[in-house]
Amino acid sequence: MRDFDFEKGEVLLVDKPQTWTSFDIVKKLRYALKVKKIGHAGTLDPLATGLLIVCTGKFTKRINEFQGMDKTYEGIIEVGKTTPSYDLETEFDSEADYTNISESALLQAAKLQTGSFDQIPPVFSAIKVDGKRAYKSARKNEELVMKSRPVQIDEFELTKIDLPEVHFRIVCSKGTYIRSIAHDFGKELGCGAYLKYLRRTAIGDFRVNDAYDMQQLIAQAEKIRAEKNSELS
Repeated sequence: MRDFDFEKGEVLLVDKPQTWTSFDIVKKLRYALKVKKIGHAGTLDPLATGLLIVCTGKFTKRINEFQGMDKTYEGIIEVGKTTPSYDLETEFDSEADYTNISESALLQAAKLQTGSFDQIPPVFSAIKVDGKRAYKSARKNEELVMKSRPVQIDEFELTKIDLPEVHFRIVCSKGTYIRSIAHDFGKELGCGAYLKYLRRTAIGDFRVNDAYDMQQLIAQAEKIRAEKNSELS
């Protein structure tokens, strides 16, 4: 691993672990790297894994640039079941027969969600509605009306079909909710669906295969601090 100058500024590619929030990553790295200016470029849901761009120092000015880049995801949609959060954060609330669904129907459902259209975000999201985070209201079973937003899906490829699981690869614009794609995919099929697994593999030309895990970055930060302390002593 190369040397870093975290205080001056770095663009860090991090492979976010499952259950961690994007804010957890920033908070942990702020403490470990001992930097004041740090932020991430594009939230990942806690249950998702994969590429998160973290900027420090002068490179925090580029966060908006990175946020605007197209994202690539790989994951699994399970058909025949639904949850209020559209993923495994909440319990199943419906179940339907999926055994008569054909491959052509699955391909057509994916095709209908390719291109430009308005998408309704999940109620279990960090979007603010009337000044409050939507997920906080959703957890209290409060009534919410989510406004649609324009998204662009450049590719929606079904990479493996093993019902009830459908493996996919999606290339999409900023602000796209893959959970909503899974939910709407199930609506098109008439049996419901939810997002079972999600991994972000790319942001623009940045690839998760080039990312560090948290332990690597923290270990490198500790090494740099130890070398600096040794030079000062």
